[in-house]
Amino acid sequence: MKKDRLGRGLGALLGDYGAGADEGVSPDDVRKLALKRIVPNPHQPRKKFPQDELDELMSSIAANGLLQPLVVRPSPVSEGRYEIVAGERRFRSIQKLGWDEVPVVVRDVDDETLLVLALVENLQREALNPIEEAEGYQALGQNFDLTQAEIAKAVGKSRSAVANAIRLLRLPASLRKFVDEGQLSAGHARALLGLDDSVRMAELGRTAVSEGWSVRTTEKAVSKEQRGSSSGERTRKEPRRDALVEALERALQERLSTRARIKGAARGKGTIEIPFHGTQDFERLFEMIAGVEASDVVS
Repeated sequence: MKKDRLGRGLGALLGDYGAGADEGVSPDDVRKLALKRIVPNPHQPRKKFPQDELDELMSSIAANGLLQPLVVRPSPVSEGRYEIVAGERRFRSIQKLGWDEVPVVVRDVDDETLLVLALVENLQREALNPIEEAEGYQALGQNFDLTQAEIAKAVGKSRSAVANAIRLLRLPASLRKFVDEGQLSAGHARALLGLDDSVRMAELGRTAVSEGWSVRTTEKAVSKEQRGSSSGERTRKEPRRDALVEALERALQERLSTRARIKGAARGKGTIEIPFHGTQDFERLFEMIAGVEASDVVS
């Protein structure tokens, strides 16, 4: 993969259709392909495609036609099929319009290039939420053994930007969901990552969401927690407990992102207490434990 060119974006590798670039796409490169032969990008970092965005794009395509062809590659696992390199939103909109065929440009790219191009396309359009962006960088590192510096060069970002993005994946699951849904910003998340206690991190994050804290307010709250922790004001002496029970309790707290407690456990008997903070938090915990949404039980 030519990493020095990928940082310049899709146009550098694929060319601009109709732009007359010396290398890239020309009208002669465009061909028609049956829609049923095209499959989504298996390395697509974007997980959410809001319906209102697709509806708007679908209306535009219906009125003006497809102004830019899809870019595809021959599928390495299914003969006669093609995977999307660039243009998944266009592909989904065209599917809804019921087209039988679509103009495409075929490019022979490997898996690493496919993932980088999908990342670059989405980053240029600011289409990825912070968690999707972080997961895309992590996939590049894990699947293709790239360093953070190499990832940064490939996608046209600074190494620190890539490192800060990947740090978000250290968030507890409940906070990752808040960031994924846009209830917490990446700035909120980076502030919360200043806490070593993942349970307290989740508790503070839920408070930030429920009370509408700014990033600055969140930073102040985290700083206060850090000062309290260093002075020992949050610690108190407790009776010595069985090491296995303590380990299980920590695992439960990390899994549920709440300060669950195992009490008793003498001769195999005891109770598990799972605190929740409001209706939304209760529904989150219920879904994690029961495997079904609370609304499905009462409907």
